[in-house]
Amino acid sequence: MHATTAIVTGKPAKSRPRGGMTKKRPVDWLLLALVVIGALLIVAPFYLVLVNSFKSPVDYATSGPLALPETLDFGGIIKFWERVNFPEKVWNSIFISGVVAVAAVVISMLNAFAIGIGRVRGRSWIVLLFLLANLLPQEALLYPLYYMFKSVGLYDNVWSVIIVFTVIQAAFGTYLLSSVYGTFPKEILEAASLDGAGRWQILWRVVFPISRPTLSVLLIFFFIWTWNEFLIPLTFLASNANQTVPVAISVLQGDRLMDVTTTSASALLGIIPTLIFFLIFQRTLTRGITAGAVK
Repeated sequence: MHATTAIVTGKPAKSRPRGGMTKKRPVDWLLLALVVIGALLIVAPFYLVLVNSFKSPVDYATSGPLALPETLDFGGIIKFWERVNFPEKVWNSIFISGVVAVAAVVISMLNAFAIGIGRVRGRSWIVLLFLLANLLPQEALLYPLYYMFKSVGLYDNVWSVIIVFTVIQAAFGTYLLSSVYGTFPKEILEAASLDGAGRWQILWRVVFPISRPTLSVLLIFFFIWTWNEFLIPLTFLASNANQTVPVAISVLQGDRLMDVTTTSASALLGIIPTLIFFLIFQRTLTRGITAGAVK
């Protein structure tokens, strides 16, 4: 091809880069450098936590925070594990986050089905109210919720936190799913109605299977968001037996009873459960995100 072009034009043909690769411009190298720097800034805290979790206080004092441990020391992990009764805190976080995630997804789906597919009057204003409810700062909710839970006897009870976060997460889920269900194909709904399906059957046999990837993404996000919450669990879970992992870590650090290695160990133990959860549901999350992009 190149030889034919050279014969016809009388000029040497320009060779193309192999593999269809184009030459990188300076802007591309600059963007690549910024991405690498950003990745290093993200990884650096995790490196410090991981390295210092397996150091002894003496090793940390002599080698500093950046050096690798001379010998693996599990004293900080064991100290934190026993001091806060870590399995109990993990169970509290798993129970609260799991119940909130499931309940919020179910409530969001029911609300969005009524608003998006049921076509209730004032749909736009209702969706706007759900969005505004989700935008309220948690600090503004503390005193009214504290007074209410004190009155009904739910203060220092995990169900108080479950109720609050279920409402907060369901408000966001309703806002998101209402937009999704508002564009649901009418042909499918009409075909199901002609086959004799009622609204409840349409919801669970038609809408739910099709929107399952989106619901899976919401479930994962609701679980992780609830797991990382701090202010409301700190306020409403006063006793040590009801505390979640973030609250237990912060309370113990506030007592100034832990050295740097134990603090790093507490951060590492707090990260591991959510990391395992993310790795288990990584494929589900990927499928759910990409499902809406491919028709």
